[in-house]
Amino acid sequence: MSISGSKPFLTARWANLLMLNWEVPAAMLEPYLPRGVELDLFNGKCFASVVAFEFLDTRILGLGIPGHRNFIEVNLRFYVKRIVDGKERRGVVFISEYVPLFWVAFIARALYNERYSRVPMTMDVKVSEEDRDLEFAWRAGGSWHRIRSNLQGQPQALGTGSQEEFIAEHYYGYSRQRNGRTVEYQLEHPSWRVWKDVPLSFEWQPALSYGAAWGVVFSDPPAFSFMAEGSAVSVSHGRVIP
Repeated sequence: MSISGSKPFLTARWANLLMLNWEVPAAMLEPYLPRGVELDLFNGKCFASVVAFEFLDTRILGLGIPGHRNFIEVNLRFYVKRIVDGKERRGVVFISEYVPLFWVAFIARALYNERYSRVPMTMDVKVSEEDRDLEFAWRAGGSWHRIRSNLQGQPQALGTGSQEEFIAEHYYGYSRQRNGRTVEYQLEHPSWRVWKDVPLSFEWQPALSYGAAWGVVFSDPPAFSFMAEGSAVSVSHGRVIP
């Protein structure tokens, strides 16, 4: 997927993207829908995802902010589409985004009105020739929350039409602004290789992170989960859609 036009607003490398995906009722997501987009379904079903990953070598307009180049993020998101000239633009809408750095949260809220919060966070990764152990942790609602996984073997290409491809290959973001309008921005990255059906363990109280309704959803195991290897990414400047 490529971005044309001006210099990207943000460039970075995303790595170790742990993607946990739950089927949810459409009525739960509709209050978050920005104007001009509709829910994107996979086999007639709505999904929401908790995604934990690393931002590396992050730059704004080509410049790195000291102390803000490398960090982690944990977000809650769902999937939408917008029809432009008869073609689908498949994108994501964020419900919650946790990061450990003040300026990252401030810039995202100020420029895109995204729902970023700065909270204490840690990540632990151990990689050997045989496997890869990961732990993402963040503190919200007065409690620490941890997600762990152990990966074995080598990542594989995304299968065409697979549920993993549906989750990973949304190349737009949409954000509702304070005046009710919708900002669209575009992402560029190559197709990722993934580990499927990754084993998971949780030490969390999701209602403290996301509210009571989401706590009920997340009391069940994910419908499916995987980890993407990641790549370099670019994010365009946002623009208000008609």
